Amino acid sequence: MNFRSMEEFWPFYVNQHSKPATRRLHFVGTLTGIFFLLYSVFFNWWCFFLVPLFGYGFAWYSHFFVEGNFPATFGHPIWSLLCDFKMFGLMLTGQMDKEIKRLGKRPVLQVF
Repeated sequence: MNFRSMEEFWPFYVNQHSKPATRRLHFVGTLTGIFFLLYSVFFNWWCFFLVPLFGYGFAWYSHFFVEGNFPATFGHPIWSLLCDFKMFGLMLTGQMDKEIKRLGKRPVLQVF
């Protein structure tokens, strides 16, 4: 697939994150990545190497073992990173389920 803008890529990205557990693991990975980025800037620059390890580690685990698909990062690294931050912001403000409904997708309910 070839996307010309983030607006074109966003619905595809949301569809690739249909399960709440996938989105939660992305949130944890992004938050952990941000933490290690800040820690490396202010305290120990060696921790900078942990940013992608945790940021992508949680996300890729969720795609392979929870969602059952391949990370969009492999085909669209820039759009994927930007959309990950957008999803993080929407989850942080409690707007992600509303966005899923806006795009015509229903959140998948999970029991656990």
